[in-house]
Amino acid sequence: MHTNTASHALLLGATLQLANAIALPDPTPVPAKVEARAPLVTPAAIRFEGDRSYVLDKRNILSDILSGVDGIAQSWGSVLGTDLPSFFTDGIPAWWQDLPTGSQVMSSLGINDDDLDARPTEVLNIPPYANWTDQGWNVRFHGNVYKVPNISESKLNDLANVFLIDTDIEDLPPDQQAQARNLTQSIFIVQQGHENVSFYLEPAPMQGADGEPGGGNAITPPGGSQNITFPYETTVEGDFDAFVPIKNVSGGGLLAGNETNNVQRLNVYTDGTLTGNATAFLVPPQGITFISDIDDILRVTKIYNPKEGLLNSFARPFTPWMNMPDIYANWSRTLPNDTHFHYLTTTPEQGTRLYMDFIYKTYPGGSFDTRPLNFSDVPNTLSIRQYLLTKIFQTFPTRKFVLVADTSNSDVMKDYPQLAHDYPNQVQCIFLRNTSATDPEDFFPYDTSGFKGLNNRSYMFFHVPDDLQGLDIVNGQCLNQSIPQNVTFSRQDEVLGIHGAGGKLTGSATLSFVVALAAAILVVL
Repeated sequence: MHTNTASHALLLGATLQLANAIALPDPTPVPAKVEARAPLVTPAAIRFEGDRSYVLDKRNILSDILSGVDGIAQSWGSVLGTDLPSFFTDGIPAWWQDLPTGSQVMSSLGINDDDLDARPTEVLNIPPYANWTDQGWNVRFHGNVYKVPNISESKLNDLANVFLIDTDIEDLPPDQQAQARNLTQSIFIVQQGHENVSFYLEPAPMQGADGEPGGGNAITPPGGSQNITFPYETTVEGDFDAFVPIKNVSGGGLLAGNETNNVQRLNVYTDGTLTGNATAFLVPPQGITFISDIDDILRVTKIYNPKEGLLNSFARPFTPWMNMPDIYANWSRTLPNDTHFHYLTTTPEQGTRLYMDFIYKTYPGGSFDTRPLNFSDVPNTLSIRQYLLTKIFQTFPTRKFVLVADTSNSDVMKDYPQLAHDYPNQVQCIFLRNTSATDPEDFFPYDTSGFKGLNNRSYMFFHVPDDLQGLDIVNGQCLNQSIPQNVTFSRQDEVLGIHGAGGKLTGSATLSFVVALAAAILVVL
């Protein structure tokens, strides 16, 4: 993970030469076209197929910036001898890629079948959403079945140190050491394929006098207790994911989706384990669904600073970003009862218990999506957000969606506006925190070209949570006009003063850009 001094000097020298030559080409106007398409309806029950995905076009950002400049190499690799880090090009942190699978864990830790047989089977049951069809409610049960091998504390320390940059776990405070070990332990698990899963469902009471943190629009149904057997075995990676019809238990049972505007909550208990509990959200056909990313929008992560990002993800307690919980609490309390919250992160399944625990203690309750192990290879990793977003849009073809994230995720910057082009009658608002406007560490450009052709009042790049106060979201008021937008439909970054394809880097701004890129790459090598 570290380069030698000579390589550092060579890299810095290359960046200094490059700093004197960078110029951005003049923009070429491209006419925008938004095509209204009829929504597609997801069948009542669909089986998750890991080989079906939407592969994104991976682009080298620096090549884009340098495109058309005479005498400058078009490949970052040919200029600096390495590729841009994935958190820059694709919005996926490198530390969440190439995590070990079950057989690799057993081999690397010297675990045999007899050792593993003695360990209990555990289940990650991810809080599902359910849709209403003419056959009744269909719940999308999804999660993973696995076993946790017995790993010594000293070995966990060694494994945790692999994920930390310039930091030794033993130098961290005791609580951070414990979190780093727990997360490392959750990564080094052995998934259980070809297993059968079953659940017990019952009405979920509200938690506390005021309900869930920040409110929560979902209600407790008058009934609905039942046993459910998942119709498929787990995949070889231990995953299960499918829509399964549940009974609409008559006589004080579940409320029909065409007879109520309320989101209903059911507790879901996985049989045979105490680790597989979750809450299912039965979402009516009409209403508003908030789909929110988590890193750097709901919590402080700093994905654009690898060392800080790792510490914030592995060791430090999850911390809300400013007063964002107050914004969500207000939305939850004041918007209609058909409002549904859905949290989507591309963090792999192994790391999501921390995320879910943080969300349910800090934000309104809601369903959850994460990256299943079926999407463990790089091409599929780069398509997972689009895959999951398309899935929920097609599951609820008559609901409106509010999309919330930040500009440091390149996949968000492509996928969110594309959804607005593909589903113009469903995307109500897009809210994006401009991290480069408030954090001087985010010197990586973001691309606003996907927003060309959209109604400029349907999205907002904001700076702080209070910018979202007072908006009439139900009626499509998505723009706080006191917040300057300056959307150029090209590459932008406020830290560096890059304002789209028509701008030019000159003097110290150019030097800052190139040296900053080099510094970030040195950190992750």
